[in-house]
Amino acid sequence: MASGGYEIPNEMRDLAEQSVEQARKAFDGFMEAAHKAAATAEQHAADAERNVRATADSAVSYAEANVAASFAFAQKLVRAKSIEEMMAIQAEFARGQVEALSRQVETLTKTRKA
Repeated sequence: MASGGYEIPNEMRDLAEQSVEQARKAFDGFMEAAHKAAATAEQHAADAERNVRATADSAVSYAEANVAASFAFAQKLVRAKSIEEMMAIQAEFARGQVEALSRQVETLTKTRKA
């Protein structure tokens, strides 16, 4: 015993040092997992943002195309010379819009799944 005090045995100090080292390794492992989780979350957020942007861009593009088709339809309609011609123009427009809508929905569905 040094100067009459209690001396901590070497085994106890070694055990304490091992415990601190194990705690440090466990903390380092935890921090590594936290960094990986944060990076994964960031990547998922970036992917989601890209998908939202692509969907929004497509929706705006489709809206423009649909409005342009409606104006073209209106122009054809006002130039029609008979009821029969008006009905044919209406049928053509309806058929084209149904086809366009089907393509648009299909594309948007594929974009969301990507």
